[in-house]
Amino acid sequence: MPFSIIPFLLLVLPLLEIAVFIAVGQQIGVLATLALVLLTTVAGSILLRRQGFGNFQRIRHTLEQGRMPERELIHAFMILVAGVLLLTPGFVTDALGFMLFIPVVRDLAWAFARKRFIIVGSGTSRSKPYSAGSETRTIDLDTGDYSNTGPRDSPWRNSEDNRNDR
Repeated sequence: MPFSIIPFLLLVLPLLEIAVFIAVGQQIGVLATLALVLLTTVAGSILLRRQGFGNFQRIRHTLEQGRMPERELIHAFMILVAGVLLLTPGFVTDALGFMLFIPVVRDLAWAFARKRFIIVGSGTSRSKPYSAGSETRTIDLDTGDYSNTGPRDSPWRNSEDNRNDR
């Protein structure tokens, strides 16, 4: 059975956060620890807003150039994750969140995860840039292709329809 990281993180991360809270609280005191957690939350929300809006402008600019904004979309997702991590109380999640606000770290994270994700867009490929007027496939159906008429004993028909038709 393969090892799943999510249940492991759900168990280990809170325990790690508690241990760090205790260690920091012993060094600087309870009130200073709580103030530091509030400060990182406010700083994270400011960073989320600034980098989020900046990234949306880069996405729009890339689309206006007729290209698919793959890198920008990945960065937008990572900025969103960074914001959630910074809004979550704790020093470990704050450290991970602040690291995700650094573009070089986001690029390294994407380089690591790239093999596990496939980005699919309408009419895109690495060799052909995306454009709003690109050719799309149209499937034209006749009325008979999507109507209710057909075999009465079809497994695709609702069981009530089969009883009412008999």
